[in-house]
Amino acid sequence: MINLRKSNERGYADHGWLKSFHSFSFANYYDPKLMGWGNLRVINEDRIEPGRGFGDHGHRDMEIISYVLSGELAHQDSMGNIKGIPPGDVQRMSAGTGVVHSEFNHAEGQQTHFLQIWIEPKFTGVRPSYEQKTIPLVEKQGKLRLVASLNGESDSVKMNADAKLYAGLFDGDQKATLDINPQRKAYVHLIKGSLEVNGQNLNAGDALMIADEEQISISHGKDAEVLVFDLAP
Repeated sequence: MINLRKSNERGYADHGWLKSFHSFSFANYYDPKLMGWGNLRVINEDRIEPGRGFGDHGHRDMEIISYVLSGELAHQDSMGNIKGIPPGDVQRMSAGTGVVHSEFNHAEGQQTHFLQIWIEPKFTGVRPSYEQKTIPLVEKQGKLRLVASLNGESDSVKMNADAKLYAGLFDGDQKATLDINPQRKAYVHLIKGSLEVNGQNLNAGDALMIADEEQISISHGKDAEVLVFDLAP
């Protein structure tokens, strides 16, 4: 089963300083049929204007991943982390028993564009933690590079979730396949460009909700950047 979700079908919020597309129900966007997919709960595509951002706010029992596309995201939290997250980095925060953090765009004259991803944890009540890694572009070119996983395998960030997150860049005749357990779910989110996935043509912002399939096949990319999630059912 493969369901195509077009970019223009997502929820949208324009707060002036923040413009955000919601793949699943979030804030004022609510669809009871789209509360998540497997244990993937949120994918928000956010654009933050210069000098603005999210002030201190709390989370608990959620795995939160930031994937910056352009600009830079300034992160500060109650664990003492003060970090800049540039494009190419993957940041993971395990909220666990509770954490307070803020995210800002301090770059003058430059918008920050990033994906905010929430995945439900495997274990609740864990100690909050933070991790950030740079993933070189060459490691994503023409392949699906594991960037987040339960055990931190293949130099990915380690998250408290029964899930794997892959990132890839595809152009021209570059191809890749990923075997998946048909008893699990998968989700493909195209960040930019165009791409063919399991015979479906995707454009930027489009996504595939996948179940009962054994493989994901990627080809015919045109300046494409894609995220692929292997998820608990």
